[in-house]
Amino acid sequence: MTTDQFRRLALSMPQVSESAHMGHPDFRVAGKIFATLGYPGNGWGMVKLTPEQQELFVKSQPAAFAPVKGAWGLGGATNVRLRAAKTGAVREALDLAWRNSAPRSLLR
Repeated sequence: MTTDQFRRLALSMPQVSESAHMGHPDFRVAGKIFATLGYPGNGWGMVKLTPEQQELFVKSQPAAFAPVKGAWGLGGATNVRLRAAKTGAVREALDLAWRNSAPRSLLR
């Protein structure tokens, strides 16, 4: 998985826009960030999962997914090692993160 592939997948979700937060590209739905690129460094992404969703991804694919350090990680924020990540897994994680952030009217 590359940065460009992650970006394309994130932007393929309904009503997503790309912006920036704290110097990193981010992806938003209805103004809410559900994914970012470039943190903690190049070659990394982040998806906002629930703690339960995070646990499943981390356990099943520990080379690709890891909790973000600190309180954000305890809340479900999950780092993605792009080089180790498979496209299908990232697509699934982004879809869940998008659904976690999207307004109910978009989920119908």
